[in-house]
Amino acid sequence: MVLDTIQPADPSGNAGTGATDATSTLVATAGAWLNQDPDPETQAELRALLRGVADGDAGALAELHSRFDDRLAFGTAGLRGAIAAGSNRMNRVLVCQAAAGLAAFLIKTTPPDRVPSVVIGYDGRKNSQVFATDSAAVMAGAGVRAILLPRLLPTPVLAFAVRHLDVGAGVMVTASHNPPNDNGYKVYLGGANQGSQIVSPDDAAIAAEILRVAAEQQVPQLPRAPYETAPESVVQAYIDETASIAHPPRAQVTTVYTALHGVGWDTTRRVLEAAGFDLPTLVDAQIAPDGAFPTVAFPNPEEPGAMDLSYETAREVGAELIIANDPDADRLAIAIPQEGTASGYRRLSGNEVGALLGWRAAEIASGAPGHGGATGTLACSIVSTPALQAVAQAYGLRFTDTLTGFKWVSRAPGLIFGFEEALGYLVNPRTVRDKDGISAAVALLSLVSDLKAEGVTLAEHLDRFSERFGHFASGQISVRVTDLTEIERVMARLRESPPAFVGRIAVDHIDDLAAGFNGLPPSDVLRIRLADGSRVMVRPSGTEPKLKVYLDTSSTNGSVAERKAAAEETLAELDRGMRELIK
Repeated sequence: MVLDTIQPADPSGNAGTGATDATSTLVATAGAWLNQDPDPETQAELRALLRGVADGDAGALAELHSRFDDRLAFGTAGLRGAIAAGSNRMNRVLVCQAAAGLAAFLIKTTPPDRVPSVVIGYDGRKNSQVFATDSAAVMAGAGVRAILLPRLLPTPVLAFAVRHLDVGAGVMVTASHNPPNDNGYKVYLGGANQGSQIVSPDDAAIAAEILRVAAEQQVPQLPRAPYETAPESVVQAYIDETASIAHPPRAQVTTVYTALHGVGWDTTRRVLEAAGFDLPTLVDAQIAPDGAFPTVAFPNPEEPGAMDLSYETAREVGAELIIANDPDADRLAIAIPQEGTASGYRRLSGNEVGALLGWRAAEIASGAPGHGGATGTLACSIVSTPALQAVAQAYGLRFTDTLTGFKWVSRAPGLIFGFEEALGYLVNPRTVRDKDGISAAVALLSLVSDLKAEGVTLAEHLDRFSERFGHFASGQISVRVTDLTEIERVMARLRESPPAFVGRIAVDHIDDLAAGFNGLPPSDVLRIRLADGSRVMVRPSGTEPKLKVYLDTSSTNGSVAERKAAAEETLAELDRGMRELIK
C-alpha cells in the first residue's frame, strides 16, 4: 500500500509554514496507521479522509486531528470509544495492539509455575466477535493460552469464567449500554484479584505494554496462533450457580422481560428455568441481539423512552414486574405497577433496588437456616444511597463505601452484597466479582415471589423499608457536554469558591477526594455534606462526556407518608440549589 501520492493542501496558501509541517506529520501518521489496518471498512474511511485533506477540505483535516492527535487511553475501565479508524477510536489496529500488550503483561507477571492464560468473551455489538477473535489469535501467538467463549454471551458469564477456569485474565468485548457505534475492551484479572476488573497499578502497567507494542511492532507482523474455544459446560456452570441463589418459588409472578436488543435473554431464560420460575412475557421487538439497537435512542434502561415497549407489553398482560437487562446484561432495571402514571408503571431507581437487595442479603446473613450469624460486608459506591449503611448497622454487618465502579465494590473484604446506583448489583460474590444483571434479576424475582406468597407487593415492601430504616430520597443531575473543558471549569470553580449553601440548606463541610480521602484512592470527586445530614456528590462520568451530581437525603421522623414528604421536599431544594451552582 503506497500513500506517497497523497499530499496535503495548505488551506492558508502559505507554503512551508508550521501548520503545513504539522499537517504533513499528521498525514504521515495516518498513512502509517492505514498501512497496518486489516479492516476494509476503516481502511476506506481513512483513505477518504486523507483524500479530503489533500484536496484542502478543512472538515477532513479537523476529523483527522480528532482521530490521531490523541490515543484512546487504556485505564481501569479498559478501552471504550466509537468504532472508526484512528488511534483515538475503537478498531482492529487498536484492539490487536491492546491484545499484544496485555499478553506481554501476563507473560511478565505470571508466576513461573503457571501458564499465562486468558478467557475472552464478546457481546452482540458491531465488531465484538471480530475484536474477540483478533484478541484470541494475537494473544495465542504471543504465547498465552487463549480461550474464547463459545458464542456471544453476557458480560457476567465472562466474569464468571475467569474464576471458573482459573485463568490469569479475562477480556470482555462490549460497550455495555453506550451508543450503537461504540465498542470497548473490559479487562479482568485472576489470581489474587479473584476475577475483579483491573485497578491501579496494573492498568498503568498494561497501558505501558500496549504503547510499547504500538511503537515497536506493526499489526500485520504480530504473530497469530490457534486458540481454544471454551466448552458449553462453562456456560452451564454459570447457569447452575446463578439459579442456586434462589430457593424454589413460593408463588409465581407475572413478569415481562426485555433484553434491549442485547445478549441477556438466552442465558436468563435458562437460569429462570433452572430456578423453577415461570418464563416471562417477552418484549419481542427487543429480545434478539441487534447491534443497531433499532427501537431505542440509547440502549440504556435509565434513558427516557428505553423501556416504553416493556411498559406497553406489561399493560397487555397485567404484569406484576418488569425485568430489563442492558445489552451486555451486567445491569438490571426493575419496574412495578403504579397508578397515575402515563405508562401504568414506574421504574425503580438503582438505589431502591440496591437497598431492597441489600436488605435481602442482610436477612440471609442474619440467621436463615444454614447461614449462621450476621457476618460479612455490605458495600456500595460513594455516590450510592446511604440506605445500605443503615441496613448494615441494623443487622450488625460491616459497611464499606468505595470509589465508583465494581472494580472497587467487588474488592470489599468479606463482601456478601454490593451495588452502585447505576443499576449495578453484585449478589453472588463467591462466583462473579462484578455487577451481574442476571443473578440480580433472580434474587429480586425470588424476593417478589416470597412477598406475593405473603400477600405483599414490592411497592408495599418499599414502604416497609422506609418504616424500618427511614425514607431515603435520591436524585441525580446529569449534564452532557460536547467540550470536556466545561466539566473541568465547573469542578475548578466549586473547589476554588466552595459554596456556603446548596439552595437554602447550609453546607457543613466539603470533602475533596482529589488527593484521596479516608483510605479511598484519589478521584475527581467532591462530597458536599449539608448541615441537615443530606449529601451531594459531584464528579465527571468515567465513561461518558457528562458531569454527574448525586443528591441524597433521608427522614426518620413521623409516619411513612410524613417521612416521604420531608425527604422529597429536601431533595427538591438540593436539586434547585445544585442546578444554580453548576450553571
